[in-house]
This record gives sequence, structure tokens and C-alpha cells, in this order.
Amino acid sequence: MTSPAHARVAVAQLAPAANTDAAIEQIRAACSRASAADAQLVVFPEAYVGGYPRGSSFGAAVGSRTAAGREAYRSYAAQAIDVPGPYVAALGAIARECSQYLVVGVVERDGSTLYCAVLFFAPDGAYMGKHRKLMPTASERLIWGFGNGSTLPVFDTPLGKLGAVICWENYMPLLRAAHYAKGIQLYCAPTADSRETWLPTVRHIAIEGRCFVLSANLVARRRDYPEADNAADGAPDDIVCRGGSCIVDPFGTVLAGPAFDTEELLVADIDISDTVRGKFDLDVAGHYARPDVFQLTVNEADAPAVRFVNALTFPVAP
Repeated sequence: MTSPAHARVAVAQLAPAANTDAAIEQIRAACSRASAADAQLVVFPEAYVGGYPRGSSFGAAVGSRTAAGREAYRSYAAQAIDVPGPYVAALGAIARECSQYLVVGVVERDGSTLYCAVLFFAPDGAYMGKHRKLMPTASERLIWGFGNGSTLPVFDTPLGKLGAVICWENYMPLLRAAHYAKGIQLYCAPTADSRETWLPTVRHIAIEGRCFVLSANLVARRRDYPEADNAADGAPDDIVCRGGSCIVDPFGTVLAGPAFDTEELLVADIDISDTVRGKFDLDVAGHYARPDVFQLTVNEADAPAVRFVNALTFPVAP
């Protein structure tokens, strides 16, 4: 697909939503602002729909779980969304109303397991697909299942090749390599990491992959997490996640942000041809690779826990 050279893109740095319905409305409002700014693509933070439960232990310690923690998990799971489902339809409707590509961090419910995922929507409202976080970090593994290679999409769009890598997945060099090999140009990095080390991380990725990196994070205060174990520590207005959302070009130049401590819509004009100009001297999946020395195999097969077969699948001899 041939891409137009120039596009306007945005990342939305928002406060956490009180619940899933509120998250949808905040996404709608942010997309409306982005539409007024003529943005064609909007990226939202990690787990924005369903919530990133910062500071919550869910009553777990090595070798034990509490009844209160199990109830906290039940309450959290109730805010997750089914894919497909009514909230996916609502997000598609927003994309259609605003004529934008949307990249939205969600907590997906599949059976009784939750996944940290990113959903992609086209400007006509179509649900394009999803990426499930391959490797939840630290205590996230208590509440989120692991994704697999079947949800590592890079979509060919008129704006450029679009994909997403979530938070500390960006520290997985082989996962980055897989996306570079797919030609990613619009590298979306929804995150919950607001440390000062995040900006150099995404700048490195932009230079390494010769891609635009669009990173979206929350700006959150202690009052946003009333169920957190440390909710009573400090003042309600104390910031516990500073944000740091940004947009970086393929040469590592910061085009917008990083934004700290406030809700903000960051907008930048990009020239997708810069991804080609950058690969003149560095294409880590092409002329700068050494496949005679290094090779990566990516398993993109789904791996369900249970497969059902029948006589039509495996005929039994009479």
C-alpha cells in the first residue's frame, strides 16, 4: 500500500478513568480534540480501558492469597472488556465519528483470564485486530495472562505500517526485531512507565528501528487509586505517575513532549518518508543485519490450552 508522505498524529496523556464507561467517554473527548487538530491517528495509554491497578497487591504474597484480594480481583475483572463486544463496538464508533486510526490500551477478558492488550481501529470504524502483551512485568503476572505470537500484527495503512509494543515489552530486543522485520513505521508504545529512563528508551527504539515512536502514558494522582495498598500514604493530589508521553522521529528527535504532570494531547506532523531516509545507513532487518551470524525465529501460531477434535478431523478406521 502506498503511503502519503505527510500525516498528523497524536498521543493522549489522560488521567485514569473511574470505570470502563468513563474511559470510553474520555477517549471520545480526546478523539474529538484530536479531530479538531486534524490528527489522523491517536494513541492511548496502556490498559486505559479496564484500568492499570497501580499500587494494588490483590492480597497476594508468596504462598498465600486473601479473601479480600480475591474480591478485589473480581471487581477488577468486571471492568475488563470482551473482544469482540459492546465496548469494542463503541470504540469503533468513535474512530468512525472522528475518522481516525485509534490505538487503545485495554484490559481484555477472555474466559476467566485477563490480558493487557492494544486494540487497533480504522477510520471507518472497523476493528483491525489486537496485540496482547507477551510478558507482563513483575506483579502484573498475577493479574494478566501472557500473550503469544499470534497477536504481533503490523498493519499496512495509508499512513504507514502500524503496530504496538506495550510498556516493558520494549525492553525485549527480539520482540523489537520482529516488528522491525515487518517494516513497522508507526511504532506505538502505550506504557505505564513515567521514569526519566523512558524517554531515552523510546529515542533509542526510534533510531534503532528508523521508525516514528508514539508513546502514551497516564498522569495519575494518589486519589485515582483508592483501592491501592498505599492509597492512604501522602496527600490525595500527590502524583504517582507523571506521564512522559512523547512522539519521536526516526532520527531520535523529540517532536512532541515529553509531557509531565498534566493531561495533554500531543500532536506532531510527520513525514513517513523519513523512515526510508533513515534506512539509507541503518536497516537492522536488512543491510545492517548479519543473518549469517544471527537469526531470529518467531512462532506466530496460536496456542490454546484445549483443542477439541472429532471424527471428521481425525477419521477412525472401521
